[in-house]
Amino acid sequence: MDMNDTKNILLAGASGVLGGHITHALQEHGYTVLSLGRGAGNDVVADLMDRDRLLRAVEGLTVDTVVHAATALRKAPMRHRDMYATDDLRVTGTANLVAAAQLVGARRMIAESMVFGYGYRDFGDHVLTETDEFGRGGKGSDVRHLEGMRVKEELMLNTPGIEGISLRYGFFYGPGGTESIVEMLRKRQLPAVNDHGRVLPWINLADAGAAMASAVEGGTPGSAYNIVDDGPLGFGAHVRLVAETFGTPRPFTVPGALLRPMAYLYEMTRASMRVSNGKAEAELGWKPRYSNCAEGLRALAAA
Repeated sequence: MDMNDTKNILLAGASGVLGGHITHALQEHGYTVLSLGRGAGNDVVADLMDRDRLLRAVEGLTVDTVVHAATALRKAPMRHRDMYATDDLRVTGTANLVAAAQLVGARRMIAESMVFGYGYRDFGDHVLTETDEFGRGGKGSDVRHLEGMRVKEELMLNTPGIEGISLRYGFFYGPGGTESIVEMLRKRQLPAVNDHGRVLPWINLADAGAAMASAVEGGTPGSAYNIVDDGPLGFGAHVRLVAETFGTPRPFTVPGALLRPMAYLYEMTRASMRVSNGKAEAELGWKPRYSNCAEGLRALAAA
């Protein structure tokens, strides 16, 4: 069967920032996107955590592909408990969405995942690929987050009759994401930390949306793909680059230890990871339009 016979896509999380970029990319490829979410403005109004109502809401639909880009985050998570609802969504919500996908006869499912599934730690010079352990280990609250990512991927990649793919995204920035950082920098509300050589993988939101469209059309069922750009950059360095590009006051630098009360944010700033996007390039035919944050931020500022 030609992958493009059916052009209907059910997108969970369409109202989010990433969801907007995914919708735009899919529509550019000629797909009809049906939005699924709790808000009244969605084509299908349902809560992924309420299995019975979700299944009733999709009854009678015929959909080729289901995309799972839903999170429970309204703003950037600072403490571990800010992630708990999203952890639950990754487990229970994904299982419910898989049941809905089976009900509408979907052939394919693509899920948003993230590189932190490899672990919230410093990987040194090791370049992470899709063959590295994912969603296991950790300590304290990390165990819960990692377990959520592991279960979400397993449901996606190992459900019989579903061609599942998981996209492990880097840190998002770009249109719809960076503006709030610029605003905080203008009000001098956002400090920066010293990275001490630590780097993180990033991805422009427009490139993230394009990667999802590529995964809908291609890729190997049962596979995960790292979706990151070519320029790893420290957390503090990224904040300073935003300030420089948008001409805001330069952020003051605080010792990382001051972030300890915001334990989730603190762990993110302590992590360091270099992540390869080679598999996505080879199998999805996807390349980031913006190879690093400096390019993407310049384009955003110019726009």
